Formats: sequence, C-alpha cells, structure tokens
Amino acid sequence: MSTIQQTKNLLTIKEASQWASDFLKRDVSESNISYLVQYGKVKKHNGGSSIFVDLSDLKNYYDSYRGQREVDWKKKLGNDLNWALSFDHLREVDTTKHVHRLHPYKGKFIPQLVQYFIDNHTDDFKKKVYFKAGDIILDPFSGSGTTLVQAHEMGMHTIGIDISHFNCMITETKLLSYDLALLDDEVKKIKQTIINYEADSKINAFEDELLARMADFNNQYFPSPEFKYKVQRGQINESKYAVEKEKEFLKIYNALVKRYDIELNHSAGKTFLDKWYIKNVRKEIDFAFEQVKKIKDVKNKKILAIILSRTIRSCRATTHSDLATLKEPQITTYYCWKHKKICKPLFSIKERFVRYAVDTVYRLKTFAKLKTSSHYAVLPVDSRTVDIFKEVEKRNKKFHEILKKQKINGIFTSPPYVGQIDYHEQHAYAYDLFGFKRRDEFEIGPLYKGQGAEARASYVDGISKVLLNCKKFLADNFDVFLVANDKYNLYPAIAEQTGMKIINQFRRPVLNRTERDKSPYSEIIFHLKNGK
Repeated sequence: MSTIQQTKNLLTIKEASQWASDFLKRDVSESNISYLVQYGKVKKHNGGSSIFVDLSDLKNYYDSYRGQREVDWKKKLGNDLNWALSFDHLREVDTTKHVHRLHPYKGKFIPQLVQYFIDNHTDDFKKKVYFKAGDIILDPFSGSGTTLVQAHEMGMHTIGIDISHFNCMITETKLLSYDLALLDDEVKKIKQTIINYEADSKINAFEDELLARMADFNNQYFPSPEFKYKVQRGQINESKYAVEKEKEFLKIYNALVKRYDIELNHSAGKTFLDKWYIKNVRKEIDFAFEQVKKIKDVKNKKILAIILSRTIRSCRATTHSDLATLKEPQITTYYCWKHKKICKPLFSIKERFVRYAVDTVYRLKTFAKLKTSSHYAVLPVDSRTVDIFKEVEKRNKKFHEILKKQKINGIFTSPPYVGQIDYHEQHAYAYDLFGFKRRDEFEIGPLYKGQGAEARASYVDGISKVLLNCKKFLADNFDVFLVANDKYNLYPAIAEQTGMKIINQFRRPVLNRTERDKSPYSEIIFHLKNGK
C-alpha cells in the first residue's frame, strides 16, 4: 500500500475486496465493493485513475451489516428467527442463477431455499435425508417453477400445478430442451427485424435530446454517488429536494414533447395495453408479437414469447419503484426513489428486447449444462380437483409408469399468502397480448378478496382442499414443506382439516425485498407429515 493510502487509511477496490472477505469470512468480490460505492453505502475517494474507500467507513458499514441487522430483526420479530435461512451470504447473481431469472414473478422464493430442504445432505437441525435423486416432488402452487427447476437440477422428477396458464408457460420454457443453435439463429433474426422497425420517425431524435438534457440535469443536481451518500446520512431532505427538482425538469420535458410532437398515450382504452403503454411502445409490441407468431419451431416460439413478455413488463409506463405494484400510468419524467435521480418512461422496447433476448439465451445455455434426465410435467389445472396421474399420462407415458410404481414422495411449495397478490393481474399485460383465458375466480386467497374473516375462512378451505386432493397421490411416508406467511395462524387448522401433523417449523427472515417497504419481515416453512 502506498504512503498516501496508509496515511489516509484508504484502500483500493481490490484491497477492500480482500479485506472484507477476511473480515466477513466469505467471498466479497470487487463488484460488491463497487456496488457499495455506487449506491452511496461507503464514500468514494478519488486518487488519480483509481478509486479508494476508507477502511473505517467500510468497517462501520460491515459492522452494522454483519451483526446489527440480525440483532434488530430478532428484537422486532423474535429470537426464533433462523438466520441461516436468510441466505444473507449470497449475492443476487446466486439467487437468480440461470433460468430462475427468465421472467419476473412477484412472490417467488429463491432456489437456495428449495435446495436447503430437499437436498440430500445433513444440517444441524435435519437428522435425515428427505428426498433423493429419482424421487418425485410435487408443487401444487408452482408459480414460475422455482421448485421444479431446482429439483430437476438435482435429478428429481417433478410435477407442477398452477391455475394460471401464463405461469405454466413460464415454468415450461425454463425446463424445455432446446436446439440452441436454431434458437440462436431465430433470436438474431427477430432482434434485427425489431431494431429495423420504425413506428414513429421522431422518437429517436426526441429520446436522444431528452437523454442528453437528463444527463446534464442529473450530473448537476443528483451527482452519483455523492448525492446518494448524503441522502444515506440525512444530509439532504430528499423529499423536499426531489419534488422541487422534479418540477424543474418537467418543464424541460414538456417543451421537448411539444417540439417533437410526441403522442404519449393514444387512448384511455379499456385494455391493459391501452392504459399502460406509450403509443410508440404499443406499436412496437404489436409488431414484435407478429414476428414471434411467424416462428415455426414451437419451443422457440414459446421462449421468444416469454422474452417479449419480460420486455413489455419492463416497458410499462410506471416508475421504477412501482414496477412490482402498479399505481398510476407515468408518462412524464419523475424523481426516481430507486435510482435517486430524474428518470423517464420508456418510449421504445428495442433496447430491452435485445438485452433480454441475449440474457435469456445465455441462461438457457447455462442451465442446459446442468439439466438431468429426470422427468417433469407442468399442469395448468386446479390443484383442488385434478387427477394428477391421468394428467401426467396425457403428457408423458414414461413418467406415468414411474409415477404408478413409486407415487409422489412429497411436496415443496409456497401457497399464495392470504390477501396479498392477484396472481393473474400481475401478468395482465401477457394475458392481454397472448389472449390466454384468465381464471381469477379460481385463485386461492387473492388480494381482491382481502384478509377479513370470510377471506381467511375461504383460504383455509381452499388450501385444505388442495392438500387433501394431493394426498391421494402421495407415498405413505410423505414429507410436505409449505413456505407461508402465516400471520393469522391458519396453518394449524389447515393441518387438522387435512389429517396432517405439523412436526416442525422454521421461521426465516426475508431479506432483499423488491418493495420500497424494507421493514423486517419473516415467513415460516412448515414441515408436515401424515397425522395417522
């Protein structure tokens, strides 16, 4: 280390990475340190061509990160929190590995949680192996397929059931085996076709000037990472300052819209696509979908539809912090609470489509190296009434033969949480575009029914019916793991109604939530067995 660094107690990014790795006794990459600098967690010190961070600043951050968060969370949520199940040592790239990030899905759990409970290893609290390669695992609320993908990677046969046609499509595209060379060619062609398409000749010039003006404004009034650093330490009244600067830039934006004659929203239409997309984006979506429909290979057509769906989700006219839960269409520039600067709505899908297409192909190729010969079935039906064996037989005769011989060894699932998410509505854009039939009325515990006494009773009845139906297809000595936010203590009644017994439960802190509300939050993994 140089004399200057020693005097000022400064470390390079590389040195900070090495120090933090030793301090935390786990790998902390240089990109992790760069993230802390970028988002104002630790202060940046310039040193010619290099960036330095102060050792004491870094230590203060990690001291609070390492110990204080766990202490604070247990103080608020109770000492029975199983901190090992927080997986706080993992990076985002680990929790979103390969196909797990093919498409956003609100309410999904991380693959490591599945692996922790179904992997054939022994932990301090777990004295035996629950599942092994060749076993069959069922997820009756399969959502975007996390359980199926993780179990498939571990050599287990899987069955996923979901009432949402679109959810099943997401899951299936993750598990399909592709002709990757053919997919590469299809993706290159459709990317170029979409890039060459021009719905409004004025959009490019408008966006170029808007981006230049935004960059100048943000550099002047929201310099990064200095602004974020000051906000973190309460040196700036963010709310007051943000409103003032948002209004200031809005004048610039409105003048540009008028000068370039940009149509922001072409109608107050009844459909989701009409309401939530700027006119040029809507035209590009329709054009891109027509290109997808021309693809002859069924598997490639499905995965390109998912790429388009992922794209249009990101291109909705909303703020970055409200992507998960839409509020009102945002068709002007705004102060972004996520990025701490002035941001804008999207006026084109091209850049996002190209980025997601490249990312998707990369993820499919990565997962292709991990795939096993295990069987899977994805069933877009109602878990309360489905004859699982018959549905699997329709799709996969070989899997059905295995199923008849050994039955299903157990369940790993995360049922919907009472009154929290409308599962069809979160993908309304996809149902609108693809024309899938919505079955909202079959959802259990949707947001629109609330969390009152009637909704809770209906929820208990619904989950119980699912488990009772699934029990018919389980092996005698089954294991059931349910990941739930049971703040109303409904699962003891569910266990009783289904003739099961809760033999263990593990309460885990849920970190890295996408919502602006970052208050301490936990969920319970219930382990149930036959109550006989």
